[in-house]
Formats: sequence, C-alpha cells, structure tokens
Amino acid sequence: MTTGRGMTGTDAAGGPARHVPVLLAEVIEALALRPGALVIDATFGAGGYSRAILAAPGTQVIGIDRDPTAIAGGSALVAEAKGRLTLVQDRFSQLDQVAATLGHDEADAVVLDIGVSSMQIDEAGRGFSFRFDGPLDMRMAIAGESAADLIARLPEAELADLIYTYGEERLSRHIARAIVRERALEPIVTTRRLADIVAKVVRSKPGDIHPATRTFQALRIAVNEELAELEQALAAAERILKSGGRLVVVTFHSLEDRIVKQFLVERSARTAGGSRHVPAAKVPDPTFLLITRKAVAAGEAESTANPRARSAKLRAAERTGAPAREARS
Repeated sequence: MTTGRGMTGTDAAGGPARHVPVLLAEVIEALALRPGALVIDATFGAGGYSRAILAAPGTQVIGIDRDPTAIAGGSALVAEAKGRLTLVQDRFSQLDQVAATLGHDEADAVVLDIGVSSMQIDEAGRGFSFRFDGPLDMRMAIAGESAADLIARLPEAELADLIYTYGEERLSRHIARAIVRERALEPIVTTRRLADIVAKVVRSKPGDIHPATRTFQALRIAVNEELAELEQALAAAERILKSGGRLVVVTFHSLEDRIVKQFLVERSARTAGGSRHVPAAKVPDPTFLLITRKAVAAGEAESTANPRARSAKLRAAERTGAPAREARS
C-alpha cells in the first residue's frame, strides 16, 4: 500500500510500474490539514502521501504497512521528518490500536490507499506480477499462506468461487478445472506457469487486459484478506477520528470502492428509507458527513501520465461527534 498502489487492468500484468502517488493533490485537499495535525497514513508503502502530508506545518504522521520492506524503505523519510514520522509494521485494520500503543486515542485524519504497490509488482520474488517469472507468492506481509499454497490445497469448486468472487472472472470454473488438472501433473509454483495455464482458457483480443489479470487479482485479495481488512480499517478509522477529522480512501477496483461507498452511505444516513405507507426507520446519529457525494477520479493529464490512476477512485468524509458504531462481526 503505497504511492501508485493498486493495479489497473494492464498493470495487473505488471505494466510499467512507477512510484507515483495517485490523486495526490486531491488527497491532500480532502484531508484539509491543520497545523500540527496527527495523520495516520495506514498504507505507507513508498511514503508518497506521508511526504506530502509532512510538508504541512507541524504535522505528525503515523505510517503503517504490513510489508517489512516498506517499513525498512521509509527510514530515510523518518530521518528527514526529525521526529514527526513514526513507522509501524502492522495491518491497516489495526490502525486505531497502533495509534493507541503510541499514546494517541484520537487522530485528525486517516488516509488509506488500497491495493498492491508498485514496489511489490516490480519485485519478481514477491510473485504479484506475471510480467516477471517468479515464485507464486503474493503475500504482502511475507508471512502465512502463499498463492501457491492456496492453489495447491483448494478444491476445484472453492477455487472457482474464489476466482469468480474476487476476480469477477466469468470463466472461473473453466480456469479452476484447468488449474486442478495441471497441478495433478506438477505443482504450480511460479507466476508464469499459472499465467500460461489461464491464458489457454481465457482468450483475449489485441488491446484486452492479460487473460490472467482477474485470476491474479482474486488470488492476491484472498491471500491478503484484503476486503475484510478494508472493512475493519474503515471501522477502526471511525473509532480513532476526532470530531471534524477526515477519512480519505483511494481504491482501484469495484469491489473495494463498493465497500467504501456502502460504509460511508450507511454511516452518513439520517433515516433508513421509508415510503408513503411505511414511515422511515430511525437510525443512529450519523458518524460521518460526506465530503465527496460521488467518487473523485483522476483527471485526463494524470491518467495519461500514470496509467494506474485510470481506475482510481477517491471518497472522503468528515467525522461527526456521534459515537462510533459497533463493528460487524
């Protein structure tokens, strides 16, 4: 989770990757930073957002990333910040607990940039991209079950459901059948072998995304539990933000954006619908006020300069003084 984080269609194949903060100007505007603000950059990555946030007078940043290489890579920025930047290796779903451990029970802003980073795509050994041949890994935290492990153990039906649900791949059952057939001959442990298996099932035309794009996306989301992490992170942001604090989230595909949109719509609603015949039900006081009624997209110039920005969507909201709601189990 970093500058340029998230993959568009062609970038899932690992198209030219650059460490460019997506929607940077829009993010900083939405954060509306005040002097001395405490900001949680819960997806630190290469530190693009954090660097821009630190440019505001007196700001303090808590940077969180589950990838130890991102934390190590931020050491130079920590030195430059001279005590205003603290980096912590952890999941972004734990952002409120991280802040509490550092002695903060509230924050002025939380920013989330959801998805895989340019750095992770560029490193063949991480197994996120089929642009390079490497081990089929995809673990952001470099720990736990890898994509190769997942492919090796899942029954065909579960594998098909995973690819359909997280990759929105209509040929998921055909892909799962091919994977199961091929893994019986030889374990699938490299990105290129998996990409080649999928490419024999999913036909593409010139200009289309790589046939394996959606399958790789699905596996990455499953390995890192990304959607559940996002839901938990939104609830954590609600708990840690002070009244008037800002939540800014940048997403890169429809599954993520849908979660953010539904959360903010629900948390900003004053009634639960109703009609002429059935009165509107009362709901708890809104915990957020929408800053962006619709998702903010990158302009033409940024999309041209940075292809990854083409699918980016920004949503932002301001915390009210209402008590945080209980997180869903």
